[in-house]
Amino acid sequence: MKDEYGQLKEYMEQSQKTVAVTGAGISYLYGMRRLKQSVGRMNAGRIFSVPYVRKNPEKFYEVMKDAFLDATFVKGPSAVHKQLAQLEQEGRLYGIVTQNLDCLHTIAGSKNVVEFQGSFGDNICVDCGNRCYDYQIWNHGHMPRCEKCGAPLMPTSFCMDAAIRDSVSGESMKNAADMISEADLVLVIGTTGFRSDEYLSRMKAGTKLVQINPSETEFDRIADLNIREDAAKALDAVLNG
Repeated sequence: MKDEYGQLKEYMEQSQKTVAVTGAGISYLYGMRRLKQSVGRMNAGRIFSVPYVRKNPEKFYEVMKDAFLDATFVKGPSAVHKQLAQLEQEGRLYGIVTQNLDCLHTIAGSKNVVEFQGSFGDNICVDCGNRCYDYQIWNHGHMPRCEKCGAPLMPTSFCMDAAIRDSVSGESMKNAADMISEADLVLVIGTTGFRSDEYLSRMKAGTKLVQINPSETEFDRIADLNIREDAAKALDAVLNG
């Protein structure tokens, strides 16, 4: 393992622009529940519809609280979130592309973050369509309301209105792909590759890819280096080794 850590450090020292790609693994390990656990036997498509949220705002909030909000605002960022933020602050990490909705990278202090599935930092009113770009509205113990009309807000990424959701997702994925296209080193951490073909296709020739994940994933076949370890240990070796 020491040799792998040494190789990772060497890659990062040689890199002019390193980008991290993160997935649910770095949140699940630190208390985030899987959405299916919180939804239970309820129909997810129905819960995430505008009519349901309009009629049952507090029930929707309870699902969000159980699945995401307690882990986000009570437990807070994991060691990995904080380590990535530190690497960015030290100028050793250019930015983060994440499939996660929880805003934990931002809460940990990272500034250059692309959330290609959207997040709790992008919300829409179920009545007037007003948008609110502030994840802190979910940190008050109750369902957030639109400041213009008072109707419930919901994360845009959960909205089942295809036109709205696809518009947001398309723009965010373009930003993710643009960031990846600039990298000469990509660190893949805690993701099995959800929608990876949409951003990795923009990776330029010669860019190295390092995967840090205890489990096998589709990245195994293309990674220049696979580190079968908890990401916190690997990143600690980079920061303090």
